[in-house]
Amino acid sequence: MIMKMKDIIAMSSDELNKKVIELKQELAKERATIASGTRSENPGKIRKIRRDTARVLTAIKQKEGKVKNARVW
Repeated sequence: MIMKMKDIIAMSSDELNKKVIELKQELAKERATIASGTRSENPGKIRKIRRDTARVLTAIKQKEGKVKNARVW
């Protein structure tokens, strides 16, 4: 599932931190599956997970005020 930025911005800081951990664990699981030689059901899943992680990390930085010239969603 692709997360939308407006939904991510609506989350609290604690929820965002939990989501980052969850996404990183899911990414590690997918990479381990591929490393074991098994084919993934959805080959584009790793890309989606990486992009969602980047979106969440961007939202965290915006809330901390560390991102300049960020778009307001």
